[in-house]
Amino acid sequence: MLTAAVCGNIFASPNASQVRRGIDLVDNVKGTIIIVKNYTGDILNFGLAKEQYAALHPDKAENARFVIVGDDVAVGKSQGKIVGRRGLAGTVLVYKIAGALAHRGASLDDVHQLAIWVSQNIATIGASLGHVHVPGTESLRTNLSETELEVGLGIHNEQGSNRLSPIPSLSGLITQLLGYLTLQGDPERSFLPVEKGDDIVLMVNNLGSVSELELTGIVAETRKQLNERGFKISRILSGTFMTSLNMPGFSLTLLRLPSQGDASSFEANEILSLLDDKPNVPGWKWTPPSEPLAEVEQLVGGQGVPAARDDVLQLKAEDPDSFLSAIRNASNKLIAAEPEITRMDTIAGDGDAGLTLKAGARGERKDHYAQSMPNSLVGVLASLDKGKISGENVVASLIAIGQVAEEVMGGTSGALYSIFFSALAQGFQSQSIPAGSVVTRQQWAVALTSALDKLYTYTRARPPSRTLVDPLAAFIDQVKKTQGQDFASAVRLAAEATEATKNLEAKAGRSAYVQSEQLQKEQVPDPGAWGVKTVLESLGSKI
Repeated sequence: MLTAAVCGNIFASPNASQVRRGIDLVDNVKGTIIIVKNYTGDILNFGLAKEQYAALHPDKAENARFVIVGDDVAVGKSQGKIVGRRGLAGTVLVYKIAGALAHRGASLDDVHQLAIWVSQNIATIGASLGHVHVPGTESLRTNLSETELEVGLGIHNEQGSNRLSPIPSLSGLITQLLGYLTLQGDPERSFLPVEKGDDIVLMVNNLGSVSELELTGIVAETRKQLNERGFKISRILSGTFMTSLNMPGFSLTLLRLPSQGDASSFEANEILSLLDDKPNVPGWKWTPPSEPLAEVEQLVGGQGVPAARDDVLQLKAEDPDSFLSAIRNASNKLIAAEPEITRMDTIAGDGDAGLTLKAGARGERKDHYAQSMPNSLVGVLASLDKGKISGENVVASLIAIGQVAEEVMGGTSGALYSIFFSALAQGFQSQSIPAGSVVTRQQWAVALTSALDKLYTYTRARPPSRTLVDPLAAFIDQVKKTQGQDFASAVRLAAEATEATKNLEAKAGRSAYVQSEQLQKEQVPDPGAWGVKTVLESLGSKI
């Protein structure tokens, strides 16, 4: 990496005296290479420092070399023919590769030539949802609207080359950005001479406030599209390498590696080896020193464990058709309630309760996990359609619903629901009910009570706790009290318990970390409890 870095104020170049002091501090017998991003202030001040150093040390004048990096592709060649291309995150690759060669003890000429070669074979384009506020200055007067995204920004908060509205999908955005980077045949845009089959290095750079999760999504989509365009990706670097304070955006950089027939004296393996060398600096994110694995090699398909209908007790619902319609109705009501439950959870939790319950009901999983398990349950509604839930086999149906909660919902809610429905299935099988029998209301009461007791072994929540346990316990306690003969009153008590959570201090669950006063002021019930209430009111007495 670099031996020294000279910094100015935020988004401003250091002055020549500061730069010259940096050159003096790293003075050595082999010489110094000054790598500068192509901005007027940087070139002037670093260039002045170099010339002053040469004037003061004429015997070392040739030992100070200058490399200007301009990897931006946002502005066309005609528009930028005077000022040239701006230096962006691709400069980091010049630092890393040339720095690694210098660290190995190469000559000044060799390092200088390599730095120039890398600078001529990189291209970068950035995109952001907004600009940043510089500490100590007045607030931004203008910025992007919620429906705009800017392409082609510089790293000093400069305006981009164009704005996109409405904001495109990630796939659509990456398609446009890669068009800037790889376009050939356009005299204004063909900055990087790449073609199908070329070896490249991809760097996805966080401009400041993009989360790691979002960044990996950007990496995945960019890699996918580069593969589709026929490029061979030899390395992927992803992380925070060059920021613009906390800018909500990212940049893509491509480095074209040498190929057979190139006039370059460098080889691809040599460049990759230098890139792979581990620098002793905290800001460099470790990257595997190998080609990224193919997507199919990164995924290991799981094995679904469907309910074995032959191994569980065969019990029928009192009214099989009503049993199915009640479950379908509950699923649809959960889907319809998603926006309201999500609103509650953004105040009382982490905002995902509604989507989690909706996923369990509808099962619209489109991630790698669902794709790798085509035979697994993908939602209660889908399970109904496939006959995996049936009023002719209550126990197997409960096990199937438990699997949906585990595999599709996930998280805390998924685990709680899965435990409860699995325990409910056990509750029937432990009653010595003859196979083929029709389940009675009293047997439902015993099984529900047993399931709640099982659930209590895995959670400390007890009513009143401002959790889903509150309405669930109220419902089951009343079912037990009436021996299953008054489901309507049990549902009413569950609804009352849910409403009561508005004024409860959270003792467990998502709301335990939120100020009670705020929750009571907002009069927001517990989202998990609201989900249980929605299910119970939808089921009614039809189970």
